[in-house]
Amino acid sequence: MVDFSTIRYVALDADDTLWMNEPIFVKTQDACRDIIDDFITDPKELDEKLYEYEKKNLRLFGYGVKGFVLSMIETVIELSNGKASGSQIQQIIDLGKEMLDHPVHLLETVENSVKVLAEHYTLLCITKGDLFDQENKLARSGIADHFDIVEVVSEKNEQTYTDLLKRHNIPADQFLMAGNSLKSDVLPVLQAGGKAIHIPYHTTWEMEKVSEHQAAGYNYLELGRLSELVDLLRTESQS
Repeated sequence: MVDFSTIRYVALDADDTLWMNEPIFVKTQDACRDIIDDFITDPKELDEKLYEYEKKNLRLFGYGVKGFVLSMIETVIELSNGKASGSQIQQIIDLGKEMLDHPVHLLETVENSVKVLAEHYTLLCITKGDLFDQENKLARSGIADHFDIVEVVSEKNEQTYTDLLKRHNIPADQFLMAGNSLKSDVLPVLQAGGKAIHIPYHTTWEMEKVSEHQAAGYNYLELGRLSELVDLLRTESQS
């Protein structure tokens, strides 16, 4: 059983924890497939090739929409053997612009849960991706003022969390992270000595998935929505 009675700092992931994100990428990928339909015989061709480019380009472009769009363009050029038109490439660029301008849709129970958490804990938002895009989404979300600390990081691993806790003078045993990704929001936090809550989202990016074997042996809880975290911490504080 995990003891949450020592928690003084609560950190939340952003994409697919506070607001919808992955479905926007899926929808854009489907639209890209339609654009180059004449160049592919199997719909999975785009998915497989795009995933290859995303993995290869991650160290250069990082996470986020801009890297995704560049990887889509490279994918289309290869799948079309260089025959994709300038107009088709422009359509893909326009898809990326639409993603960056997409309305921010908070997930169920998020708005009130964030407000309640901010009243009782030092609240952090820790997200990875493009700095401008993530800051822009948070500003448009309507909940930015509830966060005491916002960190946009290039990667979420044990070293990232260790450095972050040290930078803000946060004792690891007082730190709780909640998010939708086992790979980014749970396992590395536990490795850094903190506590973690997994709140799965119905769609997970392939690169964020971990096997049961990788997650075995780690002590964390899984909840269905953010309001359940509020209830859990309230119960712990009263016990």
